[in-house]
Amino acid sequence: MGKDVKLAGWVHSSRDHGGVIFIDLRDRYGLTQIVFDPELNKETHAEAARLRREDVIAVSGRVRERKPGMENPKLSTGEIEVIVSKLEVLNKAETPPLEVDDRIEGNEEIRLKYRYIDLRRPIMQHRLGFRHSLITAAREYMNSHDFIEIETPLLVRATPEGARDYVVPSRTNPGKFFALPQSPQLYKQILMVSGCDRYYQIARCLRDEDLRADRQPEHTQIDLEMSFVHQEDVIQLVEGLYKHIVKRTLEIEIKDKFPRMTYSEAMQRFGSDKPDLRFGLELIDVTKTAKKSDFEVFRKAEFIKCLNPDKDFSRKEIDELTQFVADCGAKGLAWLKVTDKGLEGSLAKFFNAALQKELLDTARPKKGSTLFFIAGNFKIAHIVLGNLRNELAKRMGLIKPGEMKFLWVFDFPLFEWSEEGNAWQPCHHIFSSPREECLQYLEKDPSKVVGLLHDLVLNGLELGSGSIRINRKDVQERVMKVIGLSHEEANKRFGFLLEAFKYGAPPHGGMGLGVDRITALLCGFNDIREVMAFPKNKNAECPMDGCPSEISKEQLKELHLKVDVVKKS
Repeated sequence: MGKDVKLAGWVHSSRDHGGVIFIDLRDRYGLTQIVFDPELNKETHAEAARLRREDVIAVSGRVRERKPGMENPKLSTGEIEVIVSKLEVLNKAETPPLEVDDRIEGNEEIRLKYRYIDLRRPIMQHRLGFRHSLITAAREYMNSHDFIEIETPLLVRATPEGARDYVVPSRTNPGKFFALPQSPQLYKQILMVSGCDRYYQIARCLRDEDLRADRQPEHTQIDLEMSFVHQEDVIQLVEGLYKHIVKRTLEIEIKDKFPRMTYSEAMQRFGSDKPDLRFGLELIDVTKTAKKSDFEVFRKAEFIKCLNPDKDFSRKEIDELTQFVADCGAKGLAWLKVTDKGLEGSLAKFFNAALQKELLDTARPKKGSTLFFIAGNFKIAHIVLGNLRNELAKRMGLIKPGEMKFLWVFDFPLFEWSEEGNAWQPCHHIFSSPREECLQYLEKDPSKVVGLLHDLVLNGLELGSGSIRINRKDVQERVMKVIGLSHEEANKRFGFLLEAFKYGAPPHGGMGLGVDRITALLCGFNDIREVMAFPKNKNAECPMDGCPSEISKEQLKELHLKVDVVKKS
């Protein structure tokens, strides 16, 4: 109170109350009410009357207490106001194409096109500040555990890591290209060979893949690697990191250890390798019982899994859910209703009384509820029903707002068979180490090879993925051979890593942890674009600056490139 101050910002709103003008001045720190009284300064008052929304101004004045009953408890500055003695109009603004108001959500394309206006909204300023606090907390934790922050290159050699590379033509080496890194994976392993035993980086990662709410062409991760460690060391460190982040950003202390689950258990119980533990609704294996029925689909299926949501569903709802599982890849959704008389529905006639009792004993449904069944191979029966589980949780309101359920998932298979490519491919990446006892199966039966892999999950979304890495040249070459890379091809693509392993590579492991995703989740939503300053739209375009864009003929000539693109009609 009584202090002379100078404030600068944007005109958020203006009100004329009987000659005295009240303006809410907005800056990164919030809103402050400033007052223009004609009795104090007529010239300044007259100039204030001409101000419009989003004009940029600076004012000098004195802080005073608001009159009794005029306080605004919703504002941190709600008990004071600034009586203005001097006004500077720094820039006039046209009427903005969207409202700088948290209560009004603009059209997505308009928000992205005029992102600099959208980011003025207090909620967006808060999210950017929250992200900063999260990264600051991460750095604080990593530094306190003797990690050093090291930057790895953005112009790298193209290597297959699961998604398409973004490539950059080299002007000085005609016909050759750099790639933008999908992750710092190979470089952080090289750093371990270099003796940098504890590395981390707030790393930019770029992947040319189809987009969705939790995927962008460029994202940020907390990338870390440690030498001379076991899997447990990495897990304990990362668990501590997330507890520290949550405490620093949300002021919530998590004391319990994060639960752990093998990949096999997660798939069997929840139909997902990233299960949401905020609700139950576990998958029920009814294969043994259902195969004894007269229903031909069940008799031929490899697996039959069931969900018991303890709720009665209308025929319209069942039709909607049938379409939902069809979109997920299932051929159909079988169902039965539980009544006082037993099981009812078109499927019931295929189950005799003894089988119906056996099914009821296994599923243990309440009377008046509906049971849902999916039959098929392992992926269809588990993954589709896992997706249905999540859909039912949303429809039934089983998820408590604000609840956080972390989970470690480990013991992933190292390889999976690709029907499309008719070949084995890595489940994560080819630098993950097999368990020692599984090395014998690399050539005999890759399906039996379990990797020293570990994923961290929060509320059904993967926060990060990691592993203990291969540090032996012979083992790395054997893994590469499983996925069809010849000795020559392996050396062509990864020769620098294999060469480094020859000179004494320590055991090492680490993780890549998504910054965008954990920021979004801790802010209470899934869409990572809401916590990124300048995200792309679903077509990987930026409406604000118009990228990607064409380049001039002169630039193409310098890069030794010719463009041959069929124009859209």
